[in-house]
Amino acid sequence: MTMLTQLERIPNDLLDVSATELHRIFPGPTLLHLQGRRHEPLFISVLLHGNEDTGLIAIQSLLKKYAHKTLPRAVSIFFGNISAAKLGLRRLETQPDYNRIWPGAGEAQSAESMMMASIVDTMVRRDVFASVDIHNNSGHNPHFACLNTLQSEHLQLATLFSRTVVYFLRPLGVQSMAFSKHCPAVTLECGKAGDALGNHHAFEFLDACVHLSEIPKHQVATHDIDLFHTVARVLIPGDITFSFADKDADLNFEDDIEQFNFCELPIGASFGAVRNAEELLVIAEDEQGRDVTKEYFCNDHKRLTIKKSVMPSMLTMDERIIRQDCLCYLMERIHIG
Repeated sequence: MTMLTQLERIPNDLLDVSATELHRIFPGPTLLHLQGRRHEPLFISVLLHGNEDTGLIAIQSLLKKYAHKTLPRAVSIFFGNISAAKLGLRRLETQPDYNRIWPGAGEAQSAESMMMASIVDTMVRRDVFASVDIHNNSGHNPHFACLNTLQSEHLQLATLFSRTVVYFLRPLGVQSMAFSKHCPAVTLECGKAGDALGNHHAFEFLDACVHLSEIPKHQVATHDIDLFHTVARVLIPGDITFSFADKDADLNFEDDIEQFNFCELPIGASFGAVRNAEELLVIAEDEQGRDVTKEYFCNDHKRLTIKKSVMPSMLTMDERIIRQDCLCYLMERIHIG
């Protein structure tokens, strides 16, 4: 079983270690509880994907700021996939995705999923104030916040990070969805790993959160938010070859495809060339997991083209990430109020 370590003091060297060296401090997934003037803790998860280190860097900046004074609010920090971080990978091939196995995943229990459930139970017992899950993404995307409910407190927390907010219900088993049953919960998408601006943005958000006495309950003003709803997740079947340069692949994507992220694409926009004009070589699934590929894609003169005006997010040219997760998400703009 994956064993969770729980600590109540900051280990030596934690504030300066890199994600790839974190295994020298923590033997595995670790939950660190620190006291603050307000007792209800802010829960923060970092490194659920081992190659996304902005969360660790933001935590280090936060703890350095309060190294010689009391935190304004208690914090509990979960350092997730330490073994994948050691190798700079999202996850090991033998592991589940650490952000797909939280309560609500609807899959058979594993040692890792039981660990995540125990973390939620622990934080509920501690009267968790709010939850923040910090990520990077591998493609060209703006900084944005994600949430799984449109309740006002969740929206208020999200817009504290960015006016660009994405509401989604799939995939299941993500951290923010598990915690949204108990407190305001958001996921931060902070651009590519290694971006100093993303690291600082995440730190500033955490610092603002620990100073909150409460999260406003009134509705976010419509002029303060650009809200998008994820309507489909796009995957590539395992038996389909794809490339960004190999013309012999079943699906050859445009080499500037990342530029489509957060752009509202018109009908007929092309994702790339297909070798067999009779097949749709991607699968689009809606929030209920239904196949909606033909609603969003078609083959037009051996081009994979969009049938509806949509906005992609998370498009990346990292082939390993595409295989382990998905090609992208498709979104539509929605309005509140």
